[in-house]
Amino acid sequence: MKKKVVAFGEIMLRLSTPGFSRFVQAQAFDVTYGGGEANVAVALANYGLDSYFVSKLPEHEIGQSAVNHLRRFGVKDDYIVRGGDRIGIYFLETGASQRASKVIYDRANSAVSGMKKEEIDWDAVFSGADWFHWTGITPALGEVARESVVAACQAAREAGTTVSCDLNFRKKLWTEEEAQNFMQPLMEHVDVCIGNEEDAEKSLGLKPAHSDVDEGELDEESYSKVAKELKDIYGFQAVAITLRESFSASRNGWSAILLDDKECQEPYRSKRYDIQIVDRIGGGDSFASGLIYGLLSSDNTRDALEFAVAASCLKQTIPGDFNLVNAEEVEKLAKGSGSGRVER
Repeated sequence: MKKKVVAFGEIMLRLSTPGFSRFVQAQAFDVTYGGGEANVAVALANYGLDSYFVSKLPEHEIGQSAVNHLRRFGVKDDYIVRGGDRIGIYFLETGASQRASKVIYDRANSAVSGMKKEEIDWDAVFSGADWFHWTGITPALGEVARESVVAACQAAREAGTTVSCDLNFRKKLWTEEEAQNFMQPLMEHVDVCIGNEEDAEKSLGLKPAHSDVDEGELDEESYSKVAKELKDIYGFQAVAITLRESFSASRNGWSAILLDDKECQEPYRSKRYDIQIVDRIGGGDSFASGLIYGLLSSDNTRDALEFAVAASCLKQTIPGDFNLVNAEEVEKLAKGSGSGRVER
């Protein structure tokens, strides 16, 4: 029987400049859909799990197009409610070399930001569910969204569902104080905590010392210390921290560490990949979905971490938000085949 996984959040319309052109150059935009939690739902469906997405979308054609896009990749829409006036939008300018990518949000008053907790039958959502995933993006959308996140976490806990949270701090959506005031108390409902070099500091107030991602410098020991502190303070079953060395917009080093109660009782660092970036949007989401799949499908948590890092490495070579790879492709890379040779 397939594992049932649930993700809750917003799917947005993504409008990106063609190629590496700037916003001021664009005469047209490439259209697709994406968003942190939707990206996770799609990847888990691609890995063969029963993947459900909880959200709210307008009844008009753009809202339906977003639903259709999720269906296209096998995500189940049973728990998507319809209503509201608009879908969230984000604009993307893809950087290159020393020019960074840029994101502009246009998501105020989107349908999901006004979705009341009573609009979802949370008991039905988590009936038979093995895993629930949420991120720090959804509660940043406003007070109504925060109430829905709390209701979801409480219902998941009551159902005995494993809960993961990608901290995902977004400074354009809320302040550090707002994030910490909300996120810290809710960590009692979280089993698996996922973050990067910024999230632990901005969302939970823990900062790694002696690391500068902008200079391509990482002190593994400082990140290991943060992972231990997070686990000790909040009692997480597992803590995963992604390590991105940003040499330029076009080239990143990519790895992660995992601390858990099984094989990684001391922080374990994954294999490191040197990635020539095609599209880094969704890289963290592809890591989260890879980790969820790995922890559900393998008792060896080191293998789960290696799967997650390999999955997110592959995603960053694919245009768009979604990680359009299958489990076999990820396993092949995780086990050492990264030559990029043509497959005939």
